[in-house]
Amino acid sequence: MSKQTEILAPLPLHAANGRLSEEGWARQPFWRYQRSAVPASAWRIKEWDYYAVMSPDQQFAIGLTASNLGYAGLYAICFVDLATGQSYQSDALQVLPLARHAFPEQAADGEVRFASKQLSLHFITEAGQRRLRFASSAIQGPNGRGIEGEILLSQPAGLESMNIATSWAENRKAFYYNSKINCLPASGGFDFAGQHYALKPERDLGVLDWGRGVWTYNNTWYWGSASGYLDGVPFGFNLGYGFSDRSPATENLLLYDGRAHKLDQIEFHFDSSDWLKPWRVSSNDQRLQLNFRPAVDRNSHFNLLAITSEQHQVFGYFSGTAVLDDGRVLQLQDFPGFAEEVRNRW
Repeated sequence: MSKQTEILAPLPLHAANGRLSEEGWARQPFWRYQRSAVPASAWRIKEWDYYAVMSPDQQFAIGLTASNLGYAGLYAICFVDLATGQSYQSDALQVLPLARHAFPEQAADGEVRFASKQLSLHFITEAGQRRLRFASSAIQGPNGRGIEGEILLSQPAGLESMNIATSWAENRKAFYYNSKINCLPASGGFDFAGQHYALKPERDLGVLDWGRGVWTYNNTWYWGSASGYLDGVPFGFNLGYGFSDRSPATENLLLYDGRAHKLDQIEFHFDSSDWLKPWRVSSNDQRLQLNFRPAVDRNSHFNLLAITSEQHQVFGYFSGTAVLDDGRVLQLQDFPGFAEEVRNRW
């Protein structure tokens, strides 16, 4: 079992020497990120907000991506049809955004706005509410074209989450600061390809992946997430590894009824020659043992000479057991979520 450092009070993300002030994990986003304190040029700073909402009864997921990678901005709207195994996406690439579209410095409030011929995104966060407006006339659905809507995610007071700040062993000024907030009740809705989709907070939950950092050049990460109701109680998990030096802490935890239950190391077991074959998820502390039944492989590949990326975000259903800190064993059966492998050189 690895020793993990839990951060218990607010602190600056960076020290005066350009390194992280203290590495570890926290139940709240305690680190205060300041772009001006990052010891790197603007083109190396990466900032991103990614939202995903899954509706298990309606068998769909929707993902919204806004990212400023310094030398490129990547924005996307994706609709995932779990029933048919198809995904539909509209995306836009912005060349050399640098600081022109700098994102909020804290996860609790702020605004992200982007518009192009392909799509528009507008995220507004204030007073525990996240309002997500989005549209694209370019996205091609099964029975038509276009998507437009507004989703409201509520963040209950006191909701705990996964927060982590770590660096790379080969470069301690390269860093990864991330908040992943599960179990956000979703309302509102959207029209896609001639059909209306409504979200209900007693049924549908979302997740936020909010990240800021400076990375090393060649990286692979693994991420898994799920948010839903388990016998009427909000339950979710965040799983991740492979990215930065995780000796100070992992980002693996269970979230049950608003409280975080920390896990140690986890591993995904899958066949990269067939992403839709069943996966297995295991933990070294035996507290998480899951089978994952894939339904959709949302994949993307691009190669811009020195910049390459290969991504497989696989949506599907988890079944198995999860053990809380007090020893209670939760049984999961066809619990919706996703798991991914992403390989980047940038």
